[in-house]
Amino acid sequence: MSGPSYRVPYRRRRLGKTDFHARRALVLSGLPRFVVRDSLRYVTVQIAEAQPMGDKIISSAYSRELGKTYGWQGGCSNIPSAYLTGFLCGLRAVGMGVKKAILDVGLQSPTKGSKIFAAVKGAVDAGLEIPCDQEKLPDENRIKGEHVADYAKQLAENQQEAYTKQFSQYLAAKLSPEELPEHFTQIKEKIQESFKPTAEKKEKPKPKAKPQKVKKEKAPAAKEEKAKPKARAKRRATKKPRKTKKEEKMEE
Repeated sequence: MSGPSYRVPYRRRRLGKTDFHARRALVLSGLPRFVVRDSLRYVTVQIAEAQPMGDKIISSAYSRELGKTYGWQGGCSNIPSAYLTGFLCGLRAVGMGVKKAILDVGLQSPTKGSKIFAAVKGAVDAGLEIPCDQEKLPDENRIKGEHVADYAKQLAENQQEAYTKQFSQYLAAKLSPEELPEHFTQIKEKIQESFKPTAEKKEKPKPKAKPQKVKKEKAPAAKEEKAKPKARAKRRATKKPRKTKKEEKMEE
């Protein structure tokens, strides 16, 4: 399409990165945005606040953190990992004073029960308030990964080669896909424990006051008695008067 009335879209809209109409509505809401972005390998969740110079990231979480920090051995781009990532980001946001946010899906299609809404469910369970239709959220069985465990059982019984190939990452990490729900529960508990308030530190015993050293008063030095005037006069009298140079020459 071309002509005098044609309006060139913004660069980020041409690149398929930003829907400016949706972004304007989100910014005008006055709430921080709960941004969820997923790829074939990872899930990224951020709490962003719009500012004139650019977005300010208040808190964030990445699915690759789950393995490095908390020992997650499952995939980093499935529904359980998306939930845990949203849960982790929600706990961090609540700890920084954020109470409410609005969902920002970008240009992704908001499919019912998708990874986007799994992350939203995790943030809501962490204590963050996000307006969302409850029907869009995945059920507890999918969040725990029971659908993955059931599929792995069926595949192991019927197609062993396909099972070994498809779940090679789990098997390399010495995690059976059938044990994914239990593993999910353990990792969630670890994340919760890491954010529990630390017990009040025991009051340290006050250090004992060091005994002050008593300064020994120096005995006043005995003042030398002033020579009596009579003694001075005697000394002067005993001293021989000095001879002048003339007298010394006369004696020679």
